[in-house]
Amino acid sequence: MEALKTLLPQIFYVLIFPGFLFCFIFGLFLSGIDRKMVARMQRRIGPPIMQPFYDFFKLVGKDHIIPRKASKKVFLLAPIFGLISIVIIALFIPIFGFTFQNNTADIIVILYLITIPALSLVVGGSSSGSPFASIGISREMVTMLSYELPLVMIFLAIGRKAGAAINGNVTFSLADISKYQSMSGIMISKWALIPAAIAFLLIIPAEVGTVPFDVAEAETEICEGPLVEYSGLYLGIYKLTQAVKMFIMGSLFVALFFGGSGFSNIYLNIILMIVAVIITIVLSVSFVRSVLGRLKVEQTLKFFWTVPTALSAISLILVYLKF
Repeated sequence: MEALKTLLPQIFYVLIFPGFLFCFIFGLFLSGIDRKMVARMQRRIGPPIMQPFYDFFKLVGKDHIIPRKASKKVFLLAPIFGLISIVIIALFIPIFGFTFQNNTADIIVILYLITIPALSLVVGGSSSGSPFASIGISREMVTMLSYELPLVMIFLAIGRKAGAAINGNVTFSLADISKYQSMSGIMISKWALIPAAIAFLLIIPAEVGTVPFDVAEAETEICEGPLVEYSGLYLGIYKLTQAVKMFIMGSLFVALFFGGSGFSNIYLNIILMIVAVIITIVLSVSFVRSVLGRLKVEQTLKFFWTVPTALSAISLILVYLKF
């Protein structure tokens, strides 16, 4: 009985909140807001906010076709592993002031987990045997490698800034970073982290795979690239992973630069975080993809190795110089 009492909350946290069901609902809802905002910015009515839910359930109800040349097990398991990895990240992020999993190195764990959806896209596409998927795979790998370096430097800068205040060293605990940001005022007062915050906002569209960094899918050029052979439920899982990742990246930005909670009242924290995540996604994803076209692969590589890398390096240097 005692074991059951311990197990049931764990199952609730993983499957309901802050795990799969919560990420499923909030991710698709955020995707609907993104599509609606883009439409309004382009003077269109746009789809209803609930459209991503309709699209997902429509895909679930359709048959899935497995190519004759595909490696069946890898082809089917790749999207599942991508979704699981991105949902696990939610267990580490302070959501509405609540953290399910807290340890001393969860930033490192998040850094590894956040790359798995991109790797699952590469593995799943390569197992399909499609030439279009092969082109998309190479593009996805170049994009992923281009933004990994600035992302690591951003984490190091924030970890050093928060760690210096907490224990005089670098901290890799997201809960500690979030607590430090919540207790020490707004991010603007920590001006050394402002370049890192801008760099993170520039990386979010590439992590999510939206314009102008959707070079891997590029439906008008290579027919969705790695996803060209996917259909039905498994295509829906990839689309769901993209929506959940949008929510995760927005929540991670809020936790890293503003803290997980700003008020003692839990309802105010819920409203604060929802508004902060929506604003983050509108600024970094919706606005950018409504005014820009898709970049070339070499332009994407050049951009991330210059602008975000330079910004994150500036923050890292300023932090270590104790500004």
